[in-house]
Amino acid sequence: MRVYHIAEADNWPSIQRDGLLSAQALFERAGARAEDRSAVEKHRPVRAVLSDGTVIRDQSPMPPTALKPCLRGLTPAQWYRLLNGKVFFWFDEERVARHLHACRRTAQIVLTIDAGALLARHAARASVAPFNTGNARRKPAVRGRATFVPWVTWQTSGWRSESEGLGTSLRSKSHKPVELAIDRAVHDILDFVISRRAVLAQD
Repeated sequence: MRVYHIAEADNWPSIQRDGLLSAQALFERAGARAEDRSAVEKHRPVRAVLSDGTVIRDQSPMPPTALKPCLRGLTPAQWYRLLNGKVFFWFDEERVARHLHACRRTAQIVLTIDAGALLARHAARASVAPFNTGNARRKPAVRGRATFVPWVTWQTSGWRSESEGLGTSLRSKSHKPVELAIDRAVHDILDFVISRRAVLAQD
């Protein structure tokens, strides 16, 4: 099994040095400076560059006005905080292609990851989500903390904890995860990289 991570090409030296860090962990590494705080505490309509030069991706597909109606038990600010604390991977290459198209104006790198090896080491901090949690446009799915189902839970009971936690219909067992998320950071990500692909910026 493989998963994929897309990162700004400018962040590759940081990844080589410290692995993959969540937005919150990147903010703390930069010194938690006041000028960087809005990048992790508010909606990011455009990509942010922290004071140490690290790039944090924008959140343009999930403005607060779109998020508010579909959230259960959280405010938009709390949802941003939840996502900012995780490192994300796609399960499918079609999603990778869509994401690259959305980020086409800046150079990117795509990491292909050995998911089995990654989860063998980090399963305790891993969860899966049934949809793109970074998008709240076009009939957004209901979401909340229960959207992220712990990997070990999902293996035994599928999406039941999501359904029970959010009061939504139970997804079928055949509904595959869209995202893999790992809390805070994966410092040893290079141990699991199968390949790295550079994608140039397009006009």
